[in-house]
Amino acid sequence: MTTFRALSLILITVLAMVAGPSRGEAATGPEIDAKVNAALTSFESQVRGAREIAAKAAGILVFPSVVKAGIGLGGEYGEGLLIIRGRPGGYYNLISGSFGFQLGVQTRTVIIMFMTERALSSFEGTYGWKAGVDGSVAIVTLGAGGAIDTESLTSPVLGFILDPAGLMYNLTLEGSKISRITR
Repeated sequence: MTTFRALSLILITVLAMVAGPSRGEAATGPEIDAKVNAALTSFESQVRGAREIAAKAAGILVFPSVVKAGIGLGGEYGEGLLIIRGRPGGYYNLISGSFGFQLGVQTRTVIIMFMTERALSSFEGTYGWKAGVDGSVAIVTLGAGGAIDTESLTSPVLGFILDPAGLMYNLTLEGSKISRITR
């Protein structure tokens, strides 16, 4: 095994241990529910038009805290809840890996809205749904005046990525794998 491969394997193992919660530290269903409610409230208060677009969605998948960590190789992990017409539709995790210049740890909120019943059914019917492979996610940014233009959003799957200061730009969910979990 080459030195690069050995170092890569060690780094991936360390990142998996740091980014992913251990079995004893995994969030419970009620803990995830509370964080999801807080994330949605924050989203709706920070972004004008968010409540209107959420009301049109067939389902909303909320990951209140996605932790991304990396030193050359990176990974991210978060747990969330799918909400279908105001009711819980199951718990999910989001995981991805990356390679390139990166150093540090970042936390963000990811909200994915399924705007059609067909998009929601496709998501629910796919084990290990991959953004960009099983479904394209249009990442939404703010328009003039800091609001979402709810009339111009036509994609069946919309993604919102927020940091503590608000909606983030130039980010992607491509390559992220989302799987159902038990809580």
